[in-house]
Amino acid sequence: MRFLLDPQQRAFADSLDAMLSAADTPSVVRDWSRGDHGGGRALWSRIAKAGVFALAVPEAYEGMGPRPVELAVGFVELGRHAVPGPLVETVAAAALLAELADPLPAGRLLPSLASGETSATLALDGAYALDGDAATTRLALTADGLRLAPGHGPVRASLDPARRLTPLTPGGELLSTAPPVAHALLWARLATAAQALGVGLALLDRTVAYVRQRTQFGVPVGSFQAVKHRLADAKIALEFARPLLFGAALTMAPADVAAAKVTACEAAYATARTALQLHGAIGYTAEYDLSLWLAKARALRTAWGTPAECRAEVLSGGARRR
Repeated sequence: MRFLLDPQQRAFADSLDAMLSAADTPSVVRDWSRGDHGGGRALWSRIAKAGVFALAVPEAYEGMGPRPVELAVGFVELGRHAVPGPLVETVAAAALLAELADPLPAGRLLPSLASGETSATLALDGAYALDGDAATTRLALTADGLRLAPGHGPVRASLDPARRLTPLTPGGELLSTAPPVAHALLWARLATAAQALGVGLALLDRTVAYVRQRTQFGVPVGSFQAVKHRLADAKIALEFARPLLFGAALTMAPADVAAAKVTACEAAYATARTALQLHGAIGYTAEYDLSLWLAKARALRTAWGTPAECRAEVLSGGARRR
């Protein structure tokens, strides 16, 4: 089965690609890693104006959604350019707020998330929140429900320096005693899968360009059969993940989304390992831009569901269908 984007979806992807290509995202990522959020917030505003976050917000709250296919298209480009910030968390928060039984929190918080005036992070009970120091809306899923956290604790180290983890301050306004956690997780996994696919595609493109330039024994490294095989394996894995992603965006079935998440993240992680090997020693240096995508591929692999958890969801979903 082939999933082809329509002209509007392709134009949306192309416009995001052009905008992000001109934004010097590697510099933005490095500043974000140091806690300098100025460039990241400016880029966030431009992404929001392009309509990315509005795709997760219902029209009743000044959004354009929910439109999961278009959201997946957008997040592939965000991953391709390694855009920092609580991107997935904002989408998950929007999905969660939109499904609350009480519409008041959604009416208060969702319009500004759709427009990009605010960003959100979302933490499960006891877990760290991504970019709690930068997000303006901090939601905590606790034993007693969904709370609007009043603050955050110190920043902790992460596999990806641009993914700044913080504990959220306990307490705060109780928004719901029965939040639809599964619905938020569904959207978070879809966005993570799309982001991971974009990361993998960027790693593959950069590695192909590098092996064409790097020479050994007087010929390009890319002419070696073993190198071609590694790159072909990475390409096949990523292309296999693409229809799973867009198929899941069409059905939004938990098992389908989990399958897309584990497949895209594993493909991106395998591509990262290939990219690191084929770049050689330069691939290990933090100053080289490739490291920004390598770190992200590793971190996304376990974000919003480990491979084992996603596979278990796929198996349980298949059992329910039978």
